[in-house]
Amino acid sequence: MSQMNAISRYTKFIPYLYFISVIGYWFTSVNKTEGISAYIILLLGIPFVWQLIKPNRRLNFSLGIIFVCLSSYLVLAYLSDLLNIIDWSDSAKRFLFYGGLLVLGNLVMSLWIIRNSIKKVF
Repeated sequence: MSQMNAISRYTKFIPYLYFISVIGYWFTSVNKTEGISAYIILLLGIPFVWQLIKPNRRLNFSLGIIFVCLSSYLVLAYLSDLLNIIDWSDSAKRFLFYGGLLVLGNLVMSLWIIRNSIKKVF
């Protein structure tokens, strides 16, 4: 039973680690082409690192709402592609296909952050 308590204690950190890893990947890929201007991307990771160090319910809820809105906007892009509202190029369709998992991951992790702030996990 002790392992189950440890797992449930650390699962609340999964969304923050997810977003930190996505920001880290984004930074490394942009840093290869842009150089020093890519370091601005690292600033996006500060709120997520802060939530790991010293959790704050208001910041947690704000991060959840912001990223649910961004993810919802990307879901609307997928719906417009499915309904053929916008004529996408082949390269854009490939990008949408491969980015689909990222969009779903962002939406699920954002909802998980909101769930954590509502359940008063912190």
